[in-house]
Parts: sequence; C-alpha cells; structure tokens
Amino acid sequence: MQTPARPVSGRPRIGIPVRLSSSEDPDPRVGEANGLFDYIVGLLRDGGADPVLLTSAEGLAGLDGAVLPGGGDLDPRLYGEEPGEACYDVNHGQDALDLAVARQSIDAGLPVLGICRGHQLLNVLYGGSLVQDMDPGAVAHREPSPRHGAGPWAWHEVGIAAGSKVAGLYGSGGAAAAVTVKIASGHHQAVARVADGLVVSAVADDGTVEALEDPARWVASVQWHPEALELPAAERLAPFRAFVEVCRNRAASR
Repeated sequence: MQTPARPVSGRPRIGIPVRLSSSEDPDPRVGEANGLFDYIVGLLRDGGADPVLLTSAEGLAGLDGAVLPGGGDLDPRLYGEEPGEACYDVNHGQDALDLAVARQSIDAGLPVLGICRGHQLLNVLYGGSLVQDMDPGAVAHREPSPRHGAGPWAWHEVGIAAGSKVAGLYGSGGAAAAVTVKIASGHHQAVARVADGLVVSAVADDGTVEALEDPARWVASVQWHPEALELPAAERLAPFRAFVEVCRNRAASR
C-alpha cells in the first residue's frame, strides 16, 4: 500500500519510496538521510509536483515519475560481494522496496531520478557494482570523519556532459555546451563497474562516476545531493523543477 497524497489538479504525481530506518538510530547518518528525504519531498512539491510516499511498489500505474532518494548502503550481496566493515545501515527491506519501485517504474516507462543511494541502486539494478568504501584521493567526497560521512558536506565541481539528461536538469536543455556545477558531496561509496545499458554523464576530477543515465529512456541519477540545505534556494529547486517538467510532459503525452 502507499501513503495517500492529496491530489492536486494539473500536478504530476511523483512516487518516492519511504525510508524504513529510524532517525533514532545511534548512527547520525541515518537521521541525516531521513532529513534529506524530507527536503526532497518538499522540493518536489515546491517544483510543482504532487509527491506520493510509497511503502510498496503497488499503484505505480497512477504515477507520472519516481525519485529514488539517499540513505544507507545497499547490501553488497546484490552485486556479488560480501559486506565489508565500512557498510552501514544495510536494510534488506529498504533494498527490496527501492529496487521494486525502480524496476517497476522503468518497466512502466516512468521518468526516474536517482540521488546518491538511488544513483548507486540504479547501477546495481542494471547489473553494475560499487566500491564499498572509497580510499582518500585527490578529490574529497566526504569530510574526514571516523564515521565515514557524518558531518558537513565536502564541496567540489563536476562537469556534466553536454546534451545529457542530467545537464537538462541544470538548465542546459540539451545545449551544445557542457555544464559545470558545484556539488554537495557526502558519500563513502561509488560506482565501480558501470552497468551495461547506462552511460556516464558526469565525472569528478579523480574519475569518480558522478552521474549516469539510460540513453534509451528517461532514467538518470546523480551521486551528489542537489537537495542540500546549504545550497542557495534557487539552485536547490532548479533540478527538481526540471524533473517535474519531464514528468509533466510524460503525463501529457499518454
């Protein structure tokens, strides 16, 4: 079943799977991820959508798009590895919910946007793998912390490929020029093997895969957090408003 959303005339209905881990968890990253989930819901609403909070993958036929948010680590067994010590908040119910929403949304032809964990989940769903814990390198992807990611964001720039779906979320709309954006980064995992069927549309200076997309359908993902509260309000809202427009166009074409 799903949590009912109050229908709003003319607004696309975008599903987002709820977070199942409690904010009371002693690991502060869990509460932080739940707070970011709330930001995403608010930005979708402010961007012109009617967010629908999903507790199962049922009822997707009534939706116009889906967003896969951040959260804890995927079970590495999903990509053929045993979990390492750095993995945190591995929740099999969350994995099952997110994967079911992603798979059924893609099968239904819905636009899908993955954010952080959602970016990694899409790569795994398509058959790729992840780096379970990134080694420090030339680009800081998280602030140094013994808890692997708790604390303030690391900030760095990424170049987004011209004409890509992700570039379109940041205003290029398929223009010839590439887009460079400063991002809020807080991840300790990354894409390792890029899945067949996905293409890389943004990378960091150290080669970390920062965005992916499916060239055959509207499925895209970013490793960073466009919803980070520290970003200027207009910059936070812009990619969500653009995704809402993608979903609105999809609904109008049915």
